[in-house]
Amino acid sequence: MPEIQARAAVRVAVDAPQHSGLNGPLDYASEQALAPGSLVRVPLGKRELLGVVWPGAVEPDQALTLRPVTAVFDALAPLHAAWCRLLDFAAGYYQRSVGELASAVLPPQLRELSPDQLAARLRKLERKAAKAVEAAAPVKPALAPEQADAVARIEAGITGAAANRPVLLFGVTGSGKTEVYLRAAEAALAAGRQVLVLVPEINLTPQLEARFTERFAALLPEPLAIVSLHSALTPAQRLQNWLAAHLGRARLVLGTRLAVFASLPQLGLIVVDEEHDPSYKQQDGARYSARDLAVWRAHDLKIPVVLGSATPSLESWQHAESGRYERLTLSARIGGGALPRVRLFDMKALPASAGVTTALTAPLLAELKSRLERGEQSLVFLNRRGYAPVLHCGECQWKSDCPHCSAWRVFHKRDRTLRCHHCGFTERVPRACPNCGNHDIAPIGRGTERLEEQLAEALPGARVLRIDADSTRRKGELEAQLKAVHDGEVDILVGTQMVTKGHDFRRIRFVAAVNPDGALATQLDGGTLLIALVALALGLSRP
Repeated sequence: MPEIQARAAVRVAVDAPQHSGLNGPLDYASEQALAPGSLVRVPLGKRELLGVVWPGAVEPDQALTLRPVTAVFDALAPLHAAWCRLLDFAAGYYQRSVGELASAVLPPQLRELSPDQLAARLRKLERKAAKAVEAAAPVKPALAPEQADAVARIEAGITGAAANRPVLLFGVTGSGKTEVYLRAAEAALAAGRQVLVLVPEINLTPQLEARFTERFAALLPEPLAIVSLHSALTPAQRLQNWLAAHLGRARLVLGTRLAVFASLPQLGLIVVDEEHDPSYKQQDGARYSARDLAVWRAHDLKIPVVLGSATPSLESWQHAESGRYERLTLSARIGGGALPRVRLFDMKALPASAGVTTALTAPLLAELKSRLERGEQSLVFLNRRGYAPVLHCGECQWKSDCPHCSAWRVFHKRDRTLRCHHCGFTERVPRACPNCGNHDIAPIGRGTERLEEQLAEALPGARVLRIDADSTRRKGELEAQLKAVHDGEVDILVGTQMVTKGHDFRRIRFVAAVNPDGALATQLDGGTLLIALVALALGLSRP
């Protein structure tokens, strides 16, 4: 692309390589004045990249020549100034370039479309969003006094009747935090504002979306008024939902940590459910904490942010203790349900089991059999997927370590692979020990795959279902498996933390955590804590 004498100069945030030393927005020439937040295509080296026109005046020397902007996405309204401020803050705080961060959080398909193709997508979206669907008004449950007080305090922040501080909604499991979210969202929507609801796990998004859709179907009858944003969407779905939010068509956006960067020009309320969850932290690429960015974004816009949890993070609790956050407490369960009784069994103090049940205590098997006889469902929790954490050679003490990182490669029996759950390196299980050639290499420890197998052998006739990241890889599998649990087609559910967060399993009456202290790398006191957290997360009223 030939260089031209600059008629106008603009700053453009572009994803430059880390080793290039280009950390800030770059200067380009433009044939027209471009508002900050406009999407453009610009040359960088031999490539042409998507960029965002960034705020800030550029006054180059008249003799200076700049490479020109090659295309402008005129059909799309510029990104809001508040979105640019959020990116600026996040880039500075987490030591990344704004271009790298913008490239990571914008829909990937934007990088592939021309301005004309994007304009066609926008016309299609407008036609789809214009088709309203009639729905009956929902029946709202009565609020408990603590719920009503929490809703009133949050609504005061939405209407401007009170100063906004972050709200820590501390409520025991089953105390009705979701109903508080729904009422607060209703107040923000009634005020003509948009609402952002963040959840820690992708598998919680469809369930919560269904709950919000049921409540607001009459208030928001347009097809794209309620959308989700997360990495499990197809590129086309993610672009459609992002555009709906950016254009103001989507009034309610639900999503995982990525959604904290959604372009929402009329944002009036942010909800962060299970705010303590570590899944809100992006661990690779451009790292960030979505919960902390949600708090900053709400502060910047002077709108309420609600952080909900039954087990708040220590930093949020300290902020509430110091008065920086406002703590609202829901101390009782709706309907007066009792908290579960937690029992701890020390494997060292129990008689040794034999055969297939070596991973399971006799009291646990007896309790599972009792629940089966009563027609009740049980959940067995083990936060380790795969068949076994490691393969081991008894001759030379070789273990299936990962050659690319410091983790072990996990044995997956179903497809006979060794997988590193940290870097993703996968290969077939060797026929013999790579070090000494010994054919007798054996799995050590247990994962959910092995636990599922052992339970099926120990309890013949029981309908055992495993839900983890391996069993729900294909689209629609998670929803189908959760439906089977809700419909009573499963007797024993085996799962990782995927099934302990935010799900309302009405038929489950017993929860067991296998080897919880091993998962925490602590002694039995840590295991007791984990068992309690699992039981509380499910909202059980009986042990």
